[in-house]
Amino acid sequence: MSNDDDRLLSPNSNEDDQQVEKSLRPKRLAEFIGQEKVAEQLRIAIAAAQARKDPLDHTLFYGPPGLGKTSLAGVIANEMGVQLKITSGPAIERAGDLAAILTNVKKNDVLFIDEVHRLNRAVEEVLYPAMEDFALDLIVGKGPSARNLRLNLDQFTVVGATTRLALLTSPLRDRFVSVHRLEFYSDQAMYEIVARAARILGMPIIPEGAMEIGRRARGTPRIANRLLRRVRDYAQVIADGVITVEVAQAALAQLEVDQLGLDENDRRLLRAIIELFNGGPVGLSTLAAALAEEVDAIEDVYEPFLLQLGFLQRTPRGRIATRRAYDHLGVPYSERSADDPQQPRLFS
Repeated sequence: MSNDDDRLLSPNSNEDDQQVEKSLRPKRLAEFIGQEKVAEQLRIAIAAAQARKDPLDHTLFYGPPGLGKTSLAGVIANEMGVQLKITSGPAIERAGDLAAILTNVKKNDVLFIDEVHRLNRAVEEVLYPAMEDFALDLIVGKGPSARNLRLNLDQFTVVGATTRLALLTSPLRDRFVSVHRLEFYSDQAMYEIVARAARILGMPIIPEGAMEIGRRARGTPRIANRLLRRVRDYAQVIADGVITVEVAQAALAQLEVDQLGLDENDRRLLRAIIELFNGGPVGLSTLAAALAEEVDAIEDVYEPFLLQLGFLQRTPRGRIATRRAYDHLGVPYSERSADDPQQPRLFS
C-alpha cells in the first residue's frame, strides 16, 4: 500500500474543513461541480442583481431527482447573502399556510419550494400576486361583510424545483423569469464530486477508486454520496480502510451495482419488459403492477437513466426494451414486427 498511500486524495481528516462544511452540499458557486452552463448563467444573474441591489429574479430548476436543485437554492442564498426559507408543494395545504410563510420572508430572502408542481390551485392563486407584485391578497370576513385586504410584502426570490415540468400550470411556469434544466453529470464531474465528498468526510481514497464510484453513480451526485458511504463501510470492515479501485469494485458488486450503474431494481424492470411482455410495448400502469412499484417511481426514478442509456423507449403503445438492454442483460435478441406474430388473432 506504500504506492497508494502517496496517491490518497484524503489521507487525513481535515478538522477545519469538517467544521466549515457540516454537510456535503456546496455552499458557493465556486464549490459547485458540474452544470457549467447553469452555474455560469446564475453567476451573471447574481452579480447583476447585487449590482442593482435587487432580489434575484424568480428561478425554476427542473430535471431528475438528485442533481442538485436544493443545493443550488442554498448556493443562491449564500451568494446573495440572504436567508433561505425551505418548504415544499405538498406541505402547503391551504392558502393560509402560504400566507404565513410569505409574511415571514424578509427583504431579498430566497423562498425555496420543492416539488412546486404539487401546489394546489388555491395556493397558486395566492402565490401569483406575491411573485409579480410582492403583495398578498386576503379575504377578510364572510358573506356580505367580506372584503379584500392587500398586504405589501418585502421583495424576495422564489426558487422552485420540480422533476415534472409538464405538470406545472402555464401561469405558474410563466412567472419564473429564469428556467434551468439540470442534466446528468459527466464521469469527470462525478469523480470530482466523490473526491470532494471523501475529503469532507475524511475518507482515504485512491483516484481510481473515486473514479470507479463516480462512474457507477448514474450521473447523480446524491447516488454518488450514498454509494461512497456504503463503500466506506465495506473498506473499513473488510479492507484496510482505504478505498482503492479493487475495494470499490468489490463493494459495489456486493451492492449489486453493475458497470453502468444499474442496480437490481433497474435490471428487474428491464427483465419484466423482456420476459413478461416479450420486450414490449407495455403500458406504464401494467408495468408498475407487474413490479409492485408506484407509477411515479418508475417514471421519475428508474426511467430517466434507462432512457439516457438507450435501454428503454417510450412509444404511444407503451415501453419497449431496446437491443442494448438485451445485450446488457445477456438475453438473445430477435427482430419482430410491431404486430407480434406470437400474439393470437381474433380472425385468421
